[in-house]
Amino acid sequence: MPPVIQHFARNTSGRDWAVGDIHGHFSRLRETLTLAGFNAARDRLFSVGDLIDRGPECRAALEWLRQPWFHAVQGNHEDYAVRHVRHGMVDTDNWRKNGGGWFLEMTDEDQRIHAEALAALPVALEVETAEGLVGLLHADSPVSAWAKLDGILRTRPKRARDFCLWSRQRLERHDATCVTGLRALVVGHTPVERAIVLGNVYHIDTGGWQPDGYFTLLDLTTLRSVPAVPAPSAALA
Repeated sequence: MPPVIQHFARNTSGRDWAVGDIHGHFSRLRETLTLAGFNAARDRLFSVGDLIDRGPECRAALEWLRQPWFHAVQGNHEDYAVRHVRHGMVDTDNWRKNGGGWFLEMTDEDQRIHAEALAALPVALEVETAEGLVGLLHADSPVSAWAKLDGILRTRPKRARDFCLWSRQRLERHDATCVTGLRALVVGHTPVERAIVLGNVYHIDTGGWQPDGYFTLLDLTTLRSVPAVPAPSAALA
C-alpha cells in the first residue's frame, strides 16, 4: 500500500523545486526547467499533482514518474482516472469536458496501467530543507497543524482526501491562516494569474497548461521562484 504522506530527506547536493499543475504539457515544463538551470543529476522536482488531462502529452506522465528526480502527489484529475478504473463512479461527461477524453479513449488495459501508477501517488509530500520542513498537497490542507494530517487521512479518509484534492476554500475566503509545523505548504489546483501566498501557503498553479499561462517553479529552500513570487505582506506573514 502506498504511503499517505511521503517524506524526503534534505537534498544536500542540489536544489529542490516545486511546480504547479502540469496537465499534459511536459515539453513546455521542460523548457521552463531548462531556463531555470535545472540539473537532473543533482536537483529534484516536486509536483502538486494534476499531471494529466487537458494537454497533448498526458501519456508522458508515467515516463516522468519513473525518473528518480521527479515526485508528485495525487491531484483531482488523477483521482478521476483511479476512480473510473476501480469502480466507474465518475461523471464521464464532466471529466471529458475537463480534458479526460484521452483516458476514456484508451484500451481497458492501458487505462489499468495508468490508473495503477497514479493510484500509487501519495496524497501529500513533505521535504526537509535547510530552512525547515515544506509540505505539498494538491489543493489545501484539511487541518491547521501538519502533524494531524496523517491521522485524519487514516480515520476519515474520504472526507480528508477530498479536501486535499478538491478544496478551493482557502483562496475563496482569502484565508491567511498558517499551517503549523511547516515552513511552507505548496499547493496548486486553482489557477491564479500570479503566485499567491496566504499565510505560509503558496498557490503556484499559474496556468502553465493554458495558452496565456506559465509554469512557476518554487525553490523549496529559499521560497523564491521563477518567475518571482511576491513576498508575503505583514498581514499574511
